[in-house]
Amino acid sequence: MSSSVRVDHRWLAGVCTAFGALSLVVVHPGLPLGWDELVYASRFAPFGPETPFSAPRTRGVPALIAPVAAVGDSVVLLRCYLTVVASLALYLGYLPWLRAIRRRRVVPVAAALYGSVWIALFYAGAAMPNHYVAMGLTGAVGCLVRGAGPDAPRARTYVAAAVALGVATLMRPNDTVWPAAVLLAAALCARIKGELSGTRAVRSVVAVTGGVVLGVLPWAVEARLRFGGVLERVHAAGEIQGGMGPRLSLGTLRQHAAALDGPLLCRPCDGATVEWSSAGWWLLIPPLIALGVHAARRDGRTALAVLPTLAAAAVAVPYLFFMDYAAPRFLLPSYALLAPVAALGVGGAVRWARRARRLWVLAPLAGAVALLHLALQLHQLELHSGIQAAARQDWQRMERVLRAHGVRPPCVLAGNSSTIPVAHTAGCRTAPAGRPHALVLRRIALPAWAAGAGWQLHPVPGTYNPGWHVAVPPRRVTP
Repeated sequence: MSSSVRVDHRWLAGVCTAFGALSLVVVHPGLPLGWDELVYASRFAPFGPETPFSAPRTRGVPALIAPVAAVGDSVVLLRCYLTVVASLALYLGYLPWLRAIRRRRVVPVAAALYGSVWIALFYAGAAMPNHYVAMGLTGAVGCLVRGAGPDAPRARTYVAAAVALGVATLMRPNDTVWPAAVLLAAALCARIKGELSGTRAVRSVVAVTGGVVLGVLPWAVEARLRFGGVLERVHAAGEIQGGMGPRLSLGTLRQHAAALDGPLLCRPCDGATVEWSSAGWWLLIPPLIALGVHAARRDGRTALAVLPTLAAAAVAVPYLFFMDYAAPRFLLPSYALLAPVAALGVGGAVRWARRARRLWVLAPLAGAVALLHLALQLHQLELHSGIQAAARQDWQRMERVLRAHGVRPPCVLAGNSSTIPVAHTAGCRTAPAGRPHALVLRRIALPAWAAGAGWQLHPVPGTYNPGWHVAVPPRRVTP
């Protein structure tokens, strides 16, 4: 390992450590588990009762949290553990790029660019799959880009690529299918053009296909056992997620830009507006990517920039143009893949400024932009962590109202919104069919069947999101 690589290795480790520390400082580790997190954590007895595990979900996150969730119900311990794992994942995701990119400081800057985005910092301690998909894809692309370089990589580089893709696929298969297709197409095209030897091309193809198959196998087995087959599970997942299809407008793109200022799940997104103080950093992405592609081409390594950019687009396009709702975390893999390209662009701009003797102008300007970006991201991080802490307390407030009106375990709940986390908090089950013991309603009228049976609506006071009511049947009077 050369001295420059060793120095960058230490810088990368420092960035990853700062990433974890900053997340723990701003996002309190006692933040209650969110809806999706409750679904994953409730696979384990300490976090029971179990909540429904629907078709779109995979077993990646339960496997990730098993070492802690299986032995205790401490949310603080779980979040601290996940933050450490997320920091390690950040390190491993960008580690292959130290050998792929010879330019100094580029890889630590790439990790810092991704790790400074509030979405990545917020989900560092979360039992959610997106960050690990991002790091798996980034690590795999880094390994394969290195394999396309002038130096012959060892076989373990391809094994690492397969493992990284396997982890990403285990976490979220639909996010890895299209990037994997891009990687396969790139290997075949490079072989046809004579840019890649037959051995390297075969190893690349085996690594990509093997990694995806390894990661999707548990999902496919579960699809057969629980849903009757792979196609049946895909269909069921599509129904739950609202389906995917081409959108003839940029409406979803606007929704994703608006979601950068919240909410964490913009569904529906009617009336959501774009706050450019939060989404303005998007405008920096295209010029930095263009500069990165130019810098890679000047170095004779165009694939360094083109391959991750195409893989990032393969992740983003389905979310931007094929879905009618948005969530900031959906694009984390794209941000992670674009970060090395943007960092190449930053390095290219610095080298140009040094040659043109304009570094004295560029350095203060770049520093000011970086500080402004970090300040805005930390503001968003603090804002959203506070909002989630307040909003998730609503479930406890509803539980208290349910208890006050005699609803206690074993019990069954139904309703129109947030029934799953409320039921879990109250120790109840959700009711897919039949008559429940209580209803959890927000801003809708009491169903006709409940009104006809004399059910009574009771407001839930002090909620962060207003309009919550609990409906219970009339109490029987003992003669």
